[in-house]
Amino acid sequence: MMNALELREKGYQILVNHLGQSDAIRFLQQMGWGQGDYTQERREVLGSVTREEFLEELRKVRNIESV
Repeated sequence: MMNALELREKGYQILVNHLGQSDAIRFLQQMGWGQGDYTQERREVLGSVTREEFLEELRKVRNIESV
């Protein structure tokens, strides 16, 4: 079973894959998501993620060798 963060990430990725990034964002905005304190949410989600960890995850998502 996925934790809440994993579920959110997978759901967002599915939206992006099917709608494209811009339309996925528009959809989430229409659903009332994106309201609130972005800075606090970002700190909660990213925590102490290093630049290297972020880039490694980006590589996995994009299936690329290097960024």
